[in-house]
Amino acid sequence: MKKKTVKRIVALVSTAALSAAALVMFAGCTTRHPQVTITYTFNGEDYEVDYTLSRNDAPKTVEHFIELADAGFYDGLCIHDYDSSFLRTGGYRLENGEPQEVDYFSWVKNYETENGFEFTQSVWMTNDTPLYTVYGEFNKNAVYPEYSNEYYHKAGALVMYYTEKGNFNGDVTVLRADGGKGNDGDPKDLKKYVYNSATSLFYTFTGETNSENDQKYSVFGMADDYEEQLKNGLLKAIQDYIDERTDDTSDDTYSFTTEKTAKINRYDPFEDVRKEGREETFNTPADVPVIVKSVKVTKY
Repeated sequence: MKKKTVKRIVALVSTAALSAAALVMFAGCTTRHPQVTITYTFNGEDYEVDYTLSRNDAPKTVEHFIELADAGFYDGLCIHDYDSSFLRTGGYRLENGEPQEVDYFSWVKNYETENGFEFTQSVWMTNDTPLYTVYGEFNKNAVYPEYSNEYYHKAGALVMYYTEKGNFNGDVTVLRADGGKGNDGDPKDLKKYVYNSATSLFYTFTGETNSENDQKYSVFGMADDYEEQLKNGLLKAIQDYIDERTDDTSDDTYSFTTEKTAKINRYDPFEDVRKEGREETFNTPADVPVIVKSVKVTKY
């Protein structure tokens, strides 16, 4: 009886070990094209939009976005700037109808401390202090030229962008996504901070094309079904809401957004950037906000 019991215990332990190993292997599995679902909430309704990401175009950006999504950073943030071509989000909450910049840098550091997690780094100050920003993977700086045009600015593009840094022209150390192939084998390089300073801000592009922004910001994903989920989904709901409130008997048109001036770069790690006290004017849906309810990774 004892021998049978021992054998049974060994079998159970072996099975558990194999299951644990399988989970680790599964967790480590990644594809060239991860998938996420962003759920937007507007006027009491949820609108899911599925996106496919590209590790070919932007491996560092995709990794960073997925880590923030898994950490729940984006949940509850608002569309702070809305117009006919952009749904900008990823860094602001609405407080009393005013967009307030989230202290991104403190948030990620606190998350690491509280959860024993380390965000993957690709940008450091020149003294090797991590910055928690992202290496610029826009087209003119593409490290995989053969894939650099997989995604570009067209309707449904998912884009990581950064705020303007004014006169600041400082350098940072970056970890090249090509492993140093284009830098004499050195995986690290010195680049301008302004182009390697994306934190969490992203937008969905809803226009036709924008080649100028292809040279500035990282297009790292694309909506799977722009027509159904965005054009005939969230965007139609917003337009219907506007149309219902437009007075057909006058020249007045209901304004869905309100111009809001907000400070930017208040928490930037570089003092010279913070000191400039820059502001931007947003077209913010404030009366009936558009909220990012969640960003869920459905395929790694």
